[in-house]
Amino acid sequence: MIEKKPPLTIRLCQPRGFCAGVDRAIQIVVLALKKYGAPVYVRHEIVHNRYVVEGLQSLGAVFIEELSEIPPEHRQSPVVFSAHGVPKSVPADAEARNLFYLDATCPLVSKVHKQAMRHQRLGRHVLLIGHAGHPEVIGTMGQLPEGAVTLIETEADAATFVPADPAALGFVTQTTLSVEDTAGIIRALEQRFPELHAAAAESICYATTNRQEAVKETAAGADLFLVVGAPNSSNSRRLVEVAERAGAAMSLLVQRASEIPWDEIGEISTLGLSAGASAPEIIVDEIIDAFRQRFDVTIDLAITATETEDFPVMRVLRDVELTAADMAFVNGAA
Repeated sequence: MIEKKPPLTIRLCQPRGFCAGVDRAIQIVVLALKKYGAPVYVRHEIVHNRYVVEGLQSLGAVFIEELSEIPPEHRQSPVVFSAHGVPKSVPADAEARNLFYLDATCPLVSKVHKQAMRHQRLGRHVLLIGHAGHPEVIGTMGQLPEGAVTLIETEADAATFVPADPAALGFVTQTTLSVEDTAGIIRALEQRFPELHAAAAESICYATTNRQEAVKETAAGADLFLVVGAPNSSNSRRLVEVAERAGAAMSLLVQRASEIPWDEIGEISTLGLSAGASAPEIIVDEIIDAFRQRFDVTIDLAITATETEDFPVMRVLRDVELTAADMAFVNGAA
């Protein structure tokens, strides 16, 4: 007699997974490999996802932390800068070494760089709301001279910051922050500094906002909420926090189906499922399959926004055809 599987409704968030900036960055590495052949060097993880990094390594990408790691005999090979952005010193170093580089910085991160530079051009000290040590924060701070930017991580930082001129301040934010937490920090700063200038446009990117809203809509009443993403992925970790705040009984970050703690989750009937902006759809499919093996699964697709953004790759790579097969390692079979 076949044992009957318990029923499980999976509330599958949409949008989820890759944003346009992440998709573009991965495409740049794939297209560079097709056009120039291996090796293609990539400075830092192209996006914060181990599965993606290993998939690109299998195609011939070599990941490095510093340009000095590129051996002399490979100086003609392309080097790609990650989607998180880099300080100005990095392309300057590449040029000094006569390296051929492709900058895969997300256009929305580049927009934050421009907003920070605009604040400085207008005589303002720049406050960057973000997480210390994150590559995006390092890249944004590195657009301006030493001392021109102060990092504000918390409302406590906002309460203790002492500016040289309270009337000459402007702020920008990391693109992958919690919308709610950031709003609290901005409120705290504005209460202390009424003349604080916001950026010309919202710094938290559309994908971060949309994924947080989708999780917020689906988390209430979920026995378990899983977010597919890496521990060093800021936007993925924020989704776990949003799910907890929005009413999920338990919320966990997992990189693969093998990380699901089956013994801990107990009896569940409703599962929320989303993926951070650097998590590939193929792993979402893998996790759904793992639950199908144990449960009689019904998928409830929770659509809260439709994303149509598409960021083209740089002109030098547009003559190379990108096929569904080229991206199957992250998107799954077409």
